[in-house]
Amino acid sequence: MNSPAQLPVIGYTLGDQAGVGPEVLRKALLELQGSPARFVPMGPVVSCTPGVPNADTAKAAWEQLETAADALREGKIDAVVTAPVCKENLQKVGFPFPGQTEFFADRLHVKKFAMCLTGKRLTVGLCTIHVALEQVPRLLGSEMIQQVGCLLCEFLLHLDKSQPRLAVAALNPHSGEGGAFGSQEQTIITPAVLSLRKLLGSRASVDGPCVPDSVYRDAANGLYDAVIAPYHDQALIPLKLLDFNCAVNVTLGLPRPRFSPDHGTAFNIAGKNMADAGSTLQAFRLALRYLSHDTSVPRKTPSISG
Repeated sequence: MNSPAQLPVIGYTLGDQAGVGPEVLRKALLELQGSPARFVPMGPVVSCTPGVPNADTAKAAWEQLETAADALREGKIDAVVTAPVCKENLQKVGFPFPGQTEFFADRLHVKKFAMCLTGKRLTVGLCTIHVALEQVPRLLGSEMIQQVGCLLCEFLLHLDKSQPRLAVAALNPHSGEGGAFGSQEQTIITPAVLSLRKLLGSRASVDGPCVPDSVYRDAANGLYDAVIAPYHDQALIPLKLLDFNCAVNVTLGLPRPRFSPDHGTAFNIAGKNMADAGSTLQAFRLALRYLSHDTSVPRKTPSISG
């Protein structure tokens, strides 16, 4: 048996403490008693009324994220699980990022990163994240698709998925119908698929552009291990329909990983002991699974104050 000093250390944040974060974390950590890891809280705890967020809960959520990012960067923790935050309230107190994914990429000085969500039936990687839908066609590019594909492949290989089967979803209905509904499939996605096949070689297979109204069903039925999606809701609607209570948000490309449940703060049920901790529990379990294969540089040992 490993001594406590040899166990991986997983930090966790409470998110906006007026939401369900504290509840789902408490329930998940109770389930995880006896697990081969140390679980360490990040940053301050504030007094608040469940369901009533304010500037103090937003500032505390931000401070916990900063503490977690520092600990990851300095190697004091091996991974972090972050509870849900309220982006609107964070931005009211000056938080300059669209979400936690972009925050961790910035703080860990990573330029090539991606958001991945993975559940029991479906795994997706997003090319664009927190942007208006009207911006997606302008932002989508072949390099972006290749970047997400490479990061997604590395993630699946790290979890011992041999020769992952990736699908690249089209942007437009019916995969553009030969240009009748848009040209992105011909000018952006097809060249990206061809380049991605060369980049990955025999390590993975890549299909696309795949008709978006059927490719997620194909993946859920086992034809693909993951789908690369042009934009946020195209991927998250099927994922949350199939895997809402078990899906995990993963920030790909970080030197030490960050995981999160796939739901929000749920202020409407905070403090009522109604929140399902399944997604948070799976986030911790995926962190444990990921770290069991980790070959990164050993962490530093200083303790972290809560």
